[in-house]
Amino acid sequence: MSKWWLLVGAILSGPIWVAASVWAARRIWCNARQLATKAKGQEHLVELGQLTGGLAHEIKNPLSTINLNLKLLAEGLARYDDEPHRRLLRRLGSAQEETDRVKEILDDFLRFAGKVELSLAVADLRRLVSELVDFFAPQADAGRVVLRTILPESPIRCMVDASLIKQALLNLMLNAVQAMPDGGELLIRLTAECDSAVLEVTDTGKGIDAEDLNRVFQVYYSSRKDGTGLGLPASRRIIREHNGSLDVQSEPGKGTRFIINLPVVKE
Repeated sequence: MSKWWLLVGAILSGPIWVAASVWAARRIWCNARQLATKAKGQEHLVELGQLTGGLAHEIKNPLSTINLNLKLLAEGLARYDDEPHRRLLRRLGSAQEETDRVKEILDDFLRFAGKVELSLAVADLRRLVSELVDFFAPQADAGRVVLRTILPESPIRCMVDASLIKQALLNLMLNAVQAMPDGGELLIRLTAECDSAVLEVTDTGKGIDAEDLNRVFQVYYSSRKDGTGLGLPASRRIIREHNGSLDVQSEPGKGTRFIINLPVVKE
């Protein structure tokens, strides 16, 4: 008798199993389609990145030719000391400034859009910071910025690509000096907290408004008229490639602090 009940149960439950199977198959198909769409989208993004990178290179070549010819024209016109030629020289100077600006934008774009390939080695961040500060000191002096450092007595070792970390830090220091057009103070402070190295770049500039604070790492956002808007995003990208973080704190009228966290090498 129990066999009959099993057979009846199997017959009655058949539609349920069919529906469950159809539902499971539909879920698998939908997930597979989503993955295929995502993969296709990622492939498109890779192709788009290659296209824009190639386009930037192609623009740089004729731009260099244009800039060279502008310089040659300026040298030829400089031989004539009269107002019409001086007026032409001023116009050529403006054109040269714009071509230099376009070249700067392209260079920043290529650095940002290019693949980040790390050459990692254990480095003492104190030495890295000291070398960069010595290099940057003349530029700080030219901007009437007092450059100070607070470094620990003991080494803070991290697994980093030293040149890329210097580039990220240099971007922050340049940004700080530009935020203090009338001079000020720039403090570079390095400390160790638990398993992290904490590197702070603090300026006494005009600060950043609260509504703009979340936009400073957006590509092409810049509060300066001549800014490319790629320096800070590039710095954050470099730090993230090192499994670190880059954050910002600011108060209008008092200044801005950028905070880098990097994992330290455990002894």
